[in-house]
Amino acid sequence: MTRFVLSHNLQIQDSAVPPFAFDALAKALAEHCDSVTSAEALSHPHWKISLESTATPGDLAEEISQAWRKIRANQGHSTDHAVMALGGRKDSEGIPGAPLQQGGWGVDVVETRDPDGFLQVINWSGLTAGRPADGIFQVIDHPL
Repeated sequence: MTRFVLSHNLQIQDSAVPPFAFDALAKALAEHCDSVTSAEALSHPHWKISLESTATPGDLAEEISQAWRKIRANQGHSTDHAVMALGGRKDSEGIPGAPLQQGGWGVDVVETRDPDGFLQVINWSGLTAGRPADGIFQVIDHPL
């Protein structure tokens, strides 16, 4: 089983790409992601949704980024931007009661028109340097 906790980083300031209501988004992700067995919105300042899945972390990240775009389209929102899933496995003990615990994956879902620029600004290569290859992933779903 794979457990993701998702944050949402909306880098687009455009009424055609409004913020999501996370309870509705959790339900929509469960409907659009065949491997998801559980999805719930969280009451946390950073982590917005918890997902459990039968998929591998990389496959689930692909599934989420593609579903995210479909959900936007179904709601009549613009999809002319990249949807990125940037994830890292929590390899240390989590704070008791925190949504992200050891063995789980913290995943930042980013919507941006400049994915390469975003990765440079956050220093993704520096943040992931030294991490085990099986402990991180980067998925970028570009607009068609």
